[in-house]
Amino acid sequence: MINSILITSGPTIEPIDPLMFISNHSSGKTGYYIAEEAKKRDIERIVYITGPSNYIPDNVDIIKVKTAIEMREQVLKHYNDVDLVIMAAVVSDYASAKIYPDKINKDQESISLKLIKNPDILSELGNRKKKQILIGFAVETENIFKNGQKKLKKKNLDLLVLTEISESNKAFKVDESQVYFLTGNGIKANKKMKKSEIAGILWNEILNLKPNK
Repeated sequence: MINSILITSGPTIEPIDPLMFISNHSSGKTGYYIAEEAKKRDIERIVYITGPSNYIPDNVDIIKVKTAIEMREQVLKHYNDVDLVIMAAVVSDYASAKIYPDKINKDQESISLKLIKNPDILSELGNRKKKQILIGFAVETENIFKNGQKKLKKKNLDLLVLTEISESNKAFKVDESQVYFLTGNGIKANKKMKKSEIAGILWNEILNLKPNK
């Protein structure tokens, strides 16, 4: 029985200087609708960890973060206390190796920026998993099922929500998307639908899952 859940949502931002940062196109809509659906299903406790986003649900435990490091810290803080984790945030894979204290002025034709890899929060959760059901999200542009099944297994997930970005499926900053659900039992294709509808059918899938330990 699922009584408590943790949802991550939105993008992370990785600062370069006081003005510039590395981020992505995630709006936070998907995480928002998943939280709204959880409330409809009377989940007792919802911990909602979000990067910068305008989509913030009411009546949940809100934790606002900016960077991948901050998100990791908060996720690990609450991980052992929940039954279900849904990692819907789009966490930046890389961060600037150096954060400049002052604005980088435009007095050079080019600059070099060294990037370092951020921690893989989802893999860490998979390695630490005990009783939790763990749901991941992935966005791919090629070899989507091969890459998706690899992530499902490598990160010890119970379900992976897979999206292929294409001209017909923009995925970000839109109200509709087409996703696949990957589990150890195979691949389930879903038609293109509103993100609020995706949240509903995802919850239906979750309620039939048993965690992989």
